[in-house]
Amino acid sequence: MKEITPAELRMWKENGNPFHLIDLREEYEVAYCTIGGRHIPMGDIIAHADLISRKDPVVFHCQSGKRSAAVVYALEQKFNFNNLYTLRGGVIAWGDEVDPGLECFK
Repeated sequence: MKEITPAELRMWKENGNPFHLIDLREEYEVAYCTIGGRHIPMGDIIAHADLISRKDPVVFHCQSGKRSAAVVYALEQKFNFNNLYTLRGGVIAWGDEVDPGLECFK
């Protein structure tokens, strides 16, 4: 399974690299804070697998990285994706390493 660090993701954003960002958290988590991306809750992701790009890299994120790792693994096994990444440490790591002003879980 491929991981991307918050710093690497920031560089992708700054450099204009083509990628898709998918937030797997629940609606109430997204309402509280977000780092962007399309919102597809973890429980709905398999039913919406057809919405996931097979061309560009796709980065999944959640609060800590555990849910996104499970989703990436499941999608790779079930649908043979090879362009998926999990954001290491999730939104918490993004706040700690990239955007200290993000007040999601502090």
